[in-house]
Amino acid sequence: MAVSGIGSSSMMTLQAIGQMRDQLDDLQTQLGSGLKSTTYSGLGLDRGLTIGLRSQLSSISGYQETISQVGVRLDLMQTALSQFTDLSGQTQGTILQSQYVLAGGSQTQDQKTTATTLDALVGMLNTQADGRYLFSGSTVNTEPVESTDHILNGDGLKAGLVQVIAERKQADLGTAGLGRVSVAASGTAGVSLGDDASPFGFKLAGATTAMAGAVVTQPSGTPPQTLTVDLSGAAPADGDTIKFTFTLPDGTSRDMTLTATTASPPGAGQFTIGATPAATAAGLQTAVSQSLGTLANTELVAASAVAAGNDFFNTDASHPPMRVAGPPFDSATALVDGSADTVAWYKGDNATTDPRQTALALADQSLTVAYGARANEQGLRDVVQSLAVFAATQFSGSDPNGQAQYAALRQRIGQTLNGSPNQQQVSDISGQLASAQVALNDANDRHNQTNTTLQNLLQSVQGAPQEQVAAQILSLQTSLQATLQTTAMLLKTSILNYL
Repeated sequence: MAVSGIGSSSMMTLQAIGQMRDQLDDLQTQLGSGLKSTTYSGLGLDRGLTIGLRSQLSSISGYQETISQVGVRLDLMQTALSQFTDLSGQTQGTILQSQYVLAGGSQTQDQKTTATTLDALVGMLNTQADGRYLFSGSTVNTEPVESTDHILNGDGLKAGLVQVIAERKQADLGTAGLGRVSVAASGTAGVSLGDDASPFGFKLAGATTAMAGAVVTQPSGTPPQTLTVDLSGAAPADGDTIKFTFTLPDGTSRDMTLTATTASPPGAGQFTIGATPAATAAGLQTAVSQSLGTLANTELVAASAVAAGNDFFNTDASHPPMRVAGPPFDSATALVDGSADTVAWYKGDNATTDPRQTALALADQSLTVAYGARANEQGLRDVVQSLAVFAATQFSGSDPNGQAQYAALRQRIGQTLNGSPNQQQVSDISGQLASAQVALNDANDRHNQTNTTLQNLLQSVQGAPQEQVAAQILSLQTSLQATLQTTAMLLKTSILNYL
């Protein structure tokens, strides 16, 4: 009786056992990794979809990283601007209430305190994050604002604001101390006022009077101009007035009113009505010179300091700092480019383009957010300039006009710090940056929602359900155990056992 061999059957069984072991290994890998396959090829037709989903998720991750990084910068910028606003507001109150008491030199204690405050504001404008200066425009590696000491006092080679103000004061007062206005007799009974063609001192704006016998010839054209008052007609009455209006170097205007009186000598701001028109004109001429000198050494000096501040701070790529051409300065006739010998207070990107566009962040495929800033933007510059001018102006304890000069300067600084509806304020910059923050936050919310949706889809495509895989493992382990037991029994079979 013939007995067939079991070699072929055993071989097939062993192959099945090997396949089950491979399948068990694959299921255990899925259980450990949570993925159907650790290679794209193992996903079959879903590999293209998986690659696309991962690419989208990678892009979103890049956008979110940018949003996070720019968000930190914007938070720091907003903090700096908020502190800048608070500190400048406090200083404005101090300046407006300041009293003229020189503290052992040529300045008041409030001026010295303002210099310290200015130093703090400069530090805020020099804020940096991850190696970038945030208020330097496109030149992120350059500290935007010079040190307070160099701004005020120069760096040893170039002049600072203190020197620029002093030179401009001489130029605006002129050699006679009357603000570049000449006062002379005109005709037989008249007074003539004339300005000059320089950019300094007073400029004649006009005169008005209700005196019946007076004839006023108004200035016209561009400087040099002449204004005349002819008193050859009827004599003025006691109490009649004449008002002269002057334009000052900072663009403001001031009136100088003189009153006719029968008293002799006349008081301040008065002129005596003489026995003849010529005598009255002579009295008016004297009163004009005296009052003009007082106005020049009070209001004009304050306006000169503000004008010097404009020359020093209001700069950009097309407007260099300006200096009085001199010495001598009291007879100077022009302003000249001071780039070579004047400290540049702002060292960052000095272009005239939109400062927000100097820093751009790609927050989404089609969303670019602009968040740049320059320390020389008007809202910021006006504050720095105002505090610097107040801190740099010098006074003399022996000058009888010192207190009036100080009061006029305080008034001008206070007005500048109040701002104008037509000029940029720090709040405008903060508001624009806040809009950038809103846009970034909105984009981040969209990315979070999209990311969740894509992750869920990717998990459904390449993810291995843990419960299902565990059940398959248990089932396969049972089958494998049974197969191994059966195979072992067959391998023990012999001809003797069979018989």
